[in-house]
Amino acid sequence: MADQASPGPMVGAGQEADALAQAGPGSYQAPHVFHGRTVSWVAVSIIMAGFLAGGLGLVLGPSWWLFWAGGAAAVVGGLLALGTHIFDDWY
Repeated sequence: MADQASPGPMVGAGQEADALAQAGPGSYQAPHVFHGRTVSWVAVSIIMAGFLAGGLGLVLGPSWWLFWAGGAAAVVGGLLALGTHIFDDWY
């Protein structure tokens, strides 16, 4: 059987609890959770619906009017996203 490395020094349960209790300052505050603005979610939803409609237009036929309507919806959603500064929603 091959030689195995010895498990180095182990921390006991009491020592681990002491180390965790002293790890950070006492005035910890949880970070504010930000999931984006509503207009950003609307813009992304319009873009996704446009891609879905365009993809279905290609698969089911091809139905060119549905494809181009989906493409137009994706472009409108993209313009809405750019016009409302969607990239400023970053933390």
